[in-house]
Amino acid sequence: MKKIVFGWVIVFAGLLTISLKNDPPKETEVLIKTSLGDIRIKLYNETPLHRDNFIKLVNNHFYDSVLFHRVIQQFMIQTGDPKSKTAAPGVMLGMGDVGYTIPAEFVPAFYHKKGALAAARQGDNVNPKKESSGCQFYIVHGKVFNTTDLDDYEKRMNQPIKQNLFGQFINKPGNELLRNQFIRLQTTGNTDSLRILSAQLEPQLEELFKTTPHFAFTEEQRKNYTTTGGAPHLDGGYTVFGEVLEGLDIVDKIAIVEVDGSSRPKSDLKIISMQIVKAKKGGKKNKRSAK
Repeated sequence: MKKIVFGWVIVFAGLLTISLKNDPPKETEVLIKTSLGDIRIKLYNETPLHRDNFIKLVNNHFYDSVLFHRVIQQFMIQTGDPKSKTAAPGVMLGMGDVGYTIPAEFVPAFYHKKGALAAARQGDNVNPKKESSGCQFYIVHGKVFNTTDLDDYEKRMNQPIKQNLFGQFINKPGNELLRNQFIRLQTTGNTDSLRILSAQLEPQLEELFKTTPHFAFTEEQRKNYTTTGGAPHLDGGYTVFGEVLEGLDIVDKIAIVEVDGSSRPKSDLKIISMQIVKAKKGGKKNKRSAK
């Protein structure tokens, strides 16, 4: 009998081990103490390079005493410039760094909803790979959009794709007459005839577009952007690596402070300290310089 019981213990222990292995790793949470109150954030495991770098800086107390140096209401609050710790009032900030960048980690499921934590970076002209700053980050304040706004944004984002599809279609073998007709109408400036001809081709081009990868907001994105808000124009351009769990009201307070011409708060607003904290029991689990 003792052997049987022992055998069941072994089986149970084995099942427990398997269960633990299958459990997703816990997300790291960080408490940000600011001049206006506390903000609690979590870091996504799906962006490990940004997560690990952030944890390292927090543990090294890098962010203690840095200022929120760029604040734009209905957009975002930005911080992390080490030069801001000793900056004189009115000095433009945002050029300080740690001497390295982080490769972009774009995850479609993570987008610029209100409260999103994302890495600042240099512009595309000097940073075509969209690599992130090693230390500067921002939290989205954002604004609420309506459905028409999002529809128009999708159209703008997909316009280059549609233009490319049109070029491929018009240059296909067998479409020489059609291509020559377009060239002739463009050369003569016959816009009315061009519009009519384009409308005739629209159904064929739409069918091609449907089967081509293109930009589209998910239902979840639409819901968030039309209720709590965000900054959808940043999606796919900046790495989102976490989000606010508690303290959106503090983000609101920071976002509305008075700023100077370079969007720096007129009265210094700082991060007092940051620390890694344990995840709260019963907390909800989760199923990218901004322009």
